[in-house]
This record gives sequence, C-alpha cells and structure tokens, in this order.
Amino acid sequence: MFAFRDAHRRVDVAFTDRHRDLGAGPSASLGPADTSLDLAGPADRCAEDLRLVADALARGHADRDDPSALSVRTPPPHLATMHQVHGATVAVVDQPALGRHEAPVADALVTSLPGVALLVRVADCVPVLLADATAGVVAAVHAGRPGLVAGVVPEAVRVMRARGATSIRAWVGPHVCGSCYEVPESMREEVAAAVRQAWAETSWGTPSVDIGAGVRAQLRQHDVHPVVDVQRCTLEDPDLYSYRRQGNDAGRLGGLVWIRP
Repeated sequence: MFAFRDAHRRVDVAFTDRHRDLGAGPSASLGPADTSLDLAGPADRCAEDLRLVADALARGHADRDDPSALSVRTPPPHLATMHQVHGATVAVVDQPALGRHEAPVADALVTSLPGVALLVRVADCVPVLLADATAGVVAAVHAGRPGLVAGVVPEAVRVMRARGATSIRAWVGPHVCGSCYEVPESMREEVAAAVRQAWAETSWGTPSVDIGAGVRAQLRQHDVHPVVDVQRCTLEDPDLYSYRRQGNDAGRLGGLVWIRP
C-alpha cells in the first residue's frame, strides 16, 4: 500500500504505491481482482480505497517500537482532496471534511487542522508534502510540468508562512525522472527558461525535463530544508502508476500528510 512512510514529531507523511497490501486483518482476504489501489478511480471503488488508506494512516507506526506510535484505536483522519488542474492555486482547508463535489479547484492544499489528511494524486507528476511540525502547518502539492513553471511549490510555501510556518521541511514523492521524461526541444527550453535546473536529457540522449530537480531547486530557493527525496521513478517502477507507461489505464498514487490528533 505504501511506497514510502515517514514521521516528524506530530506529522505523518506517506506515498502510496499501486497495491492493496493490507497485511493480516479482516480486510486481508481480498480476491485477485481487488489487489490494485487507485486513489482516483470510479467513485465507489475510490471511496473504499481512500478509506483503507485513511485507516492505515491512523495505525501509524503502531507496529514499531516507537514511543510516538498511534494506537490502533485512533480515529482515521478526514481526507481533504482537490480537483487538480496543473495551476498554482493553493486552497486552505479550514474545516474537517468536504464532500467529493466540494473539493476545491487547486493544485495545493494547506491546513493547520489536526486529524485532517491532505491528499495529492499523481501518475508521473511530482507529489510534494510540506510540514512545519512546530507551527502545526502542513501542505500537499501537485507539481506537474505546468505547475512547476507556474510556481505552485513556492506559492504553497508562501501560504504556509502566512499561516505561521517558519521552519518547513519537504518530502518529494515518486515521479517520472529526468532520464525518462522525453519532451520536444521547445518544451524543454520553455521549462528551463522558468526553472533552469529542470533542463535534462534522457538516458538515450534526447531532450527531457527533470521536474523533480526543478522542484528541489525551488524548495532550496525558498529556504525549505531538509528535503527528503523518495527517488523512485514512476515510469521505471512497475509497482507505481505511470501515465506515460500505461496511458488512460493508469491509476493514481497518493501523497498524504496529516497532523496527528
């Protein structure tokens, strides 16, 4: 279920993979047709997958020798989602739950509410999770190629700081790497004109864009550190969804961040 998990003080972060790996328990007897996890699929199936992920987040690190571990009885978080449009709009989540049709049109979410998990969905774009655990402010950001150029990551940082964040750290989730993300030369030049660190070549020597490198550069420029890079390429890794590899059949991975209640 999770490609990566981490915790910092009261903040938990996670990036999902494409598997419904539930381990032991009452939901572990899923049949072969129910083994894929897609956080943006058909409404009924998506709702069930989101519930499974929320329950897993609530379990936290309870299975580890960790004094900050959550009890298995901790209520699962409310999930806050967004309608992503490859822009730079940041929405502030200031109430515990919104219905599916009330999700804001945005490419980043920011909240100070404990018990609310922010969700970003990707299938090659860069999911970025941000947190100031001391100030109690977190964000989830969808940074595709247009969002990188538009500056969605710096805008999310700005909104977090306006809400009291001072020391922000970041987690950069699985995404298509610069060695794989082939684009026309004109597109590479357009992106590099906005964020020069995104200029790249594929492993076979053609023009490409390294969105992850561009995101990391923007984080450095805005004094966000440390930056944890998961370093998994969605196109190369069959355990992850990739639109470039699977086309319209690709599901969506999730990046989630929440402040423990």
